[in-house]
Amino acid sequence: MNAALRFDLKELALVGAGAVPGALLRWQAVVQLGPVLGGSAGANLLVNLVGSFLLGILVGPLKPASAVMLLLGIGFCGSLTTFSSWMLDVVRLQQQGHGPSAVLLVAASLGLGLLAAGLGQATSRSWIRPPGPPRWRR
Repeated sequence: MNAALRFDLKELALVGAGAVPGALLRWQAVVQLGPVLGGSAGANLLVNLVGSFLLGILVGPLKPASAVMLLLGIGFCGSLTTFSSWMLDVVRLQQQGHGPSAVLLVAASLGLGLLAAGLGQATSRSWIRPPGPPRWRR
């Protein structure tokens, strides 16, 4: 097996190893939290916000192709958050005659998702300070 193929298989294994727990967590969030949060739309919104925050944390200090990013960013967060479930929730709300709720879900998901990702990135920056002179010398 050539070196490039072995590296691709390693990357694939990392993404897959992260994707399985992310997908299982999403499924259980909908099953367990859906009834409490008003159905799958509420549970999907919650996991999408959590995933956006976690991905924001990860992108701060990590290189895009690092093993941690492949495992947790692309694998775990990628399967935890999902565009297709979100869109299905929007369509279902529209079909049930809840047009304003569908529009609110789109707006809340986008606005809060951007905020969660930004907060995650700010959090990672506060945890990891670039090397430099001590703060009291600045």
